Amino acid sequence: MRFLLDAEQRAFAASLDSMLTSTDTPSAVRAWADGDHAPGRSLWSRLADAGVFALAVPEAYEGVGPLPVELAVAFMELGRHAVPGPVVETIASAVLLSELGGSGEPGPAERLLPGLASGKSVATLAPAGGYALDADAATVLLAVDGGGLRLAPGHGPVRASVDRARRLALPEAGGELLATGPQVTRAVGRALTWARLATAAQALGVGLALLDRTVEYVGQRTQFGVPVGSFQAVKHRLADAMIALEFARPLLFGAALSMAPADVAAAKVTAGEAAYAMARTALQLHGAIGYTAEYDLSLWFTKARALRTAWGTPADCRAEALAGLSGGRPRS
Repeated sequence: MRFLLDAEQRAFAASLDSMLTSTDTPSAVRAWADGDHAPGRSLWSRLADAGVFALAVPEAYEGVGPLPVELAVAFMELGRHAVPGPVVETIASAVLLSELGGSGEPGPAERLLPGLASGKSVATLAPAGGYALDADAATVLLAVDGGGLRLAPGHGPVRASVDRARRLALPEAGGELLATGPQVTRAVGRALTWARLATAAQALGVGLALLDRTVEYVGQRTQFGVPVGSFQAVKHRLADAMIALEFARPLLFGAALSMAPADVAAAKVTAGEAAYAMARTALQLHGAIGYTAEYDLSLWFTKARALRTAWGTPADCRAEALAGLSGGRPRS
């Protein structure tokens, strides 16, 4: 089976790539890591204007979704350009709120989703007992706690991640209780599936960017009077990395079509491991310069490491995928 994007989807990817290429995203990433969110928020507004966050918001709440395939297309480009911020968490929050909406009365979905779709609001989501990503930059902090969903009033001290542009914090206790009961459990499961799809797409984009940068570098770096890219060992390393990334691509789009939790988990672990392997290859082939924080490669290298375990470790995702293959009950 072949998963080919149509002309409109390819044009969407090209427009995002063009927009992000014209933006100095490495500077925005470094500013975000230092706590300066202004460049990142400017970039966020441009992504919202392009419709990225509306892809997970139903039309009833001023979105255009749900469109998981287009979301995967968009997040691959976000990964290629190392876009900072809680982009996955905003999508997960939108799905969670959407699943809890539809009661016929004004509620959290009606209040919060239009702002997420338009980019006026930035959301992050803390799973039960877990950290929220970039809570210091978010205007909406959702926390899952004790079978309920609440709007947290604030967050605790910010902790650094292996990726300096990913800042973690625990939500404060209290706040408005938005929903409780079994419906929250079901909605959290659905939000997790979307978060894993977006993370898989982002990781694949990161891996492809690392591949492109490394191919370019080994074509310029010389040893014994010839480019190191002409060495057979280097060619083999890059070929192996490229095959792994290309193998992840149809799994990603197949998962976006089915949105089955097991399929999404398989795509997430495959894309995450391929991106991480590509990061290790990129680091080795760049030599000592690859270890320096001043070199832009580090922005993608650390992101690949962080995304590998975000929204489910490789072991978690493998267990979910195997449960689906063996007929075990997947998450709803």
